[in-house]
Amino acid sequence: MNLVKKKITVLLFLVALLSFNAISQSNIEIIKANNTITPAANLPNTYLPYLKGKKIALVTNQTGMYNEMHLVDFLLENEITISKIFAPEHGFRGDASDGTEIKNGKDTQTGIQVISIYGKKKKPSKEDLKDVDIIVFDIQDVGVRFYTYISSLSYVMEAAAENNIQIIVLDRPNPNSHYIDGPILEKEYSSFVGLHEVPVVYGMTIGEYALMVKGERWISQSEKLDLKIIPVKNYTHDSIYSLPVAPSPNLPNNESIYLYPWICYFEGANVSIGRGTDAPFQLIGFPNFSKGDTIFTPRSIPGKSEHPPYLNKQCKGINLKKITLNELTEANAIDWTYVWEMYSELGEKEFFIDNNYFDLLAGSKLLRKALVEGWSIDRFKKEYQPKVDEFKKIRKKYLIYD
Repeated sequence: MNLVKKKITVLLFLVALLSFNAISQSNIEIIKANNTITPAANLPNTYLPYLKGKKIALVTNQTGMYNEMHLVDFLLENEITISKIFAPEHGFRGDASDGTEIKNGKDTQTGIQVISIYGKKKKPSKEDLKDVDIIVFDIQDVGVRFYTYISSLSYVMEAAAENNIQIIVLDRPNPNSHYIDGPILEKEYSSFVGLHEVPVVYGMTIGEYALMVKGERWISQSEKLDLKIIPVKNYTHDSIYSLPVAPSPNLPNNESIYLYPWICYFEGANVSIGRGTDAPFQLIGFPNFSKGDTIFTPRSIPGKSEHPPYLNKQCKGINLKKITLNELTEANAIDWTYVWEMYSELGEKEFFIDNNYFDLLAGSKLLRKALVEGWSIDRFKKEYQPKVDEFKKIRKKYLIYD
């Protein structure tokens, strides 16, 4: 075990497992695993003892489930005091569309105070934490750099360090954990859709990522942070895991989750990714696309995509649902084909939206440069691969799972 892991308490739960009753897995599909994969939230004996008699702040959303029950309800049932809930992008109940500013208020079901950490404020303040003993973080991640929950994690960790508050991360499987790929983010492109110098797909659970954020000192006062990770049971990075709850409104199924790192760059281009349809992140196209195998018309869908690109305009494009789930799970790299194809159709002037969002998603200007200068995909990948290899060495220090 390396020095960082010795300094950070990664809770091993062998004793607890001896007394823990096996949960029902009717809501979790295990595609490839000999043993049941159990998220940390479903192992209450490993974390409830730390919470008894403490005032808890919970960072969670609709994915924070204990079996088929929300973690908030489970903790209240076990007489744990929840002082407040911090709500990330899409809100505590996960019913806000992309980009919608989350507002403070009270949860209508429990009456617990809800404080937004998405919008103008992304980091809990000292005032927010004055009556908090422990922060519990439980959100399902999808293992892609521009998915904002890891940015929220970093800001919450920093707030915890600055205010001498312990943080406990209830770990969950990463559906995109089986490979590592994509350009490394460059510091000048750090933003809420990519804070740290990691590749697009980084191959770590959210617990392992938290260890790296602390260990690499990517937050202020990281050396002061009291961080505990509650691990997933029976999980490896080669495990294929089907999420029981959609992690956000526009990632409704496994296919969209696997395609997400392949096509999200179109959020910064004049290309629809199917927002405002029944197949977000599974369709790509635009009104004048000369090829394609499908027709779709984005519409306003409250709580999902209220103002999607090409609203009410018929688009012609490519239906990525033709790629089988088996093919997606076996893919070990980002398929850049679709970015190259759409750019070749539109050209530089029409492809890029007039802002730098494309570069923020890509993490640098490398992808833009490759497209504009007519590089092959192989040349592009060879350009970023050495830095990915260096990242793998850093990543290895913080792995909990094989």
